[in-house]
Amino acid sequence: MQIAALAERDAVLAERDAALESERLARSHLERELADARADNERLALLLKEYERARYGRRSEKLDPDQLHLALEEIEVAIAEVQEGEDQRRRQRGEGTDEATSRRAGRGVRAFPAELPHIERVIEPADLTCACGCGQMVKIGEDRSKRLDLVPAQYRVIVTVRPRYACPKGCAGVVQSPAPAHLIEGGIPTEALLAHVAVAKYSEHMPLYREAQVFARHGVPVSRSVFADWMGGVSFHVAPVVERMDRILRRSGKLFMDETTAPVLDPGRGRTKTGYLWALARDDRSWSGGDPPGVAFHYAPGRGGEHAERFLDGFEGILQVDGYGGYRRLARAERKGGAPLTLAFCWSHGRREIIKATPKAGSPVADAVLSRIAELYRIEAAIRGSDAGKRRLVRQEASRPLIDELAVFLRAQAQRLSPKSPMGGAVAYLLNHWDGLCVFEVAPIRRTGLRPG
Repeated sequence: MQIAALAERDAVLAERDAALESERLARSHLERELADARADNERLALLLKEYERARYGRRSEKLDPDQLHLALEEIEVAIAEVQEGEDQRRRQRGEGTDEATSRRAGRGVRAFPAELPHIERVIEPADLTCACGCGQMVKIGEDRSKRLDLVPAQYRVIVTVRPRYACPKGCAGVVQSPAPAHLIEGGIPTEALLAHVAVAKYSEHMPLYREAQVFARHGVPVSRSVFADWMGGVSFHVAPVVERMDRILRRSGKLFMDETTAPVLDPGRGRTKTGYLWALARDDRSWSGGDPPGVAFHYAPGRGGEHAERFLDGFEGILQVDGYGGYRRLARAERKGGAPLTLAFCWSHGRREIIKATPKAGSPVADAVLSRIAELYRIEAAIRGSDAGKRRLVRQEASRPLIDELAVFLRAQAQRLSPKSPMGGAVAYLLNHWDGLCVFEVAPIRRTGLRPG
C-alpha cells in the first residue's frame, strides 16, 4: 500500500514538473517573440526616420537624386529583411502568410516580355494510383506559376581556325581565307565582350577595377590597365558612329538640348576643373512621331551659347530648352550655321518658379496660375499619341483660350506685384519666356509634338 502511494506521488510530481517545464518553454518562446517584435519595431521606426530625413529633411540634409535612390534602396532592403523574418516566424507558428506574400510578390514584374524564352518544368505526383483501387488517376487541370530566372554570364574562348591549302604537286601557291577584322587588332576580346565592358562602365557606372575583380572571380584575370586599353580603342572606333548619329539628329524638325556640369581632370593644377556635357536629344515616341529616338553628347569647357551654336550647326527647326539665356543667340538673325531657330521653353520650369515663390500659407496668385497650367497638362495627356492635325486642332480650340487668359492674368499681376518679391520674380520669369512657352500651341503641323514641360 505504501509503495503504491509513493509511486502515485512520484507520478503526480513528474506530471507537475512536465507541466512546469512546458509552461517555462512556452513563456520563454513568448518572451523571445516579444523581444524580436520590439527589435523589429525599433528598427522599422529608425528606418522610417531615415527615410523621412532623406526625402523630406532640410535642404542641407537632403541627398542628390543618385544618393537618395541608393539610400532608399538600402532602407527598402532592410524593411524587406524585417518582413521576411516576421513571415518566417509566422510559418514556424503555423500561421498563414499568403496575404503578405501576395502583396509583396505583386510589386514585381506584372507581365514578362513575350520574347523571353519560356522553359516549362512539369512536376508530377510521385504516385498516380487511385486510392479507391480503380487504377490510374486522370488529369483534370493544372496550376501554372511563372518566375523570372537568369542564366549567369558564361565566359568562353572563340577559336578561329583558318586552314591552309596547297597544290599536292607543288605547282601553285597556298590558299587561305584572310583573317577577319577585329576591333582590337591582335587583342583577345571579341566585339561582344568589348560592348559588355563598355556598357558596364558607361551605363552601369562600374569602374574598370571592379570589372577586373568580377572577371577574376570567374577565373579570367584581366588587369585594369588592359581594360583601359580596350576602352580607349572602343572610344576611338565608336567616334564615327556618334558623329553619324549627331548628323542624323540635326536633320530633325525638333530637338531638345540641355547642358550639365562634369568634373574634368586638370593635370597642371593637380585637381579637377568644371566642364560641360551638352545633350542633344530627340524622342518623338510620346506623340507617335516617325523618327526613332536618339541622343548625342558633346563636351565643351564652358556653358556659353557659342558652344550650342557650334553643336547645332546645320540644324533648322524648333529647339526645346530651359530658360538659360545662352540659347537666345540661336534665335537671332545673325545666327551662325543656319536660319534662326524657334526656341520652345518648358512649362515645368515656369511652374517650378511659381511653386518656389509660394509661401507656406499659400497664394491665390499661385493657385490661379498652377490650376491653368494643370489644365494645359490635362489637355496634352488627352491628345498624346494622336496625329498632328488632331493635336493642333485641340490645342487651338482648348489650349489657346487658356493661354490668352493666363497671359492677361500674369500681366495684371506683374503691374501689381513688386518685381523684387519672390512671386513677382516668378511672374516675370513666365512673361519673359512667354513666346517660347506658346510654341507648342502655335507651331506648324509638321513640327507639333512639343508638350508643355
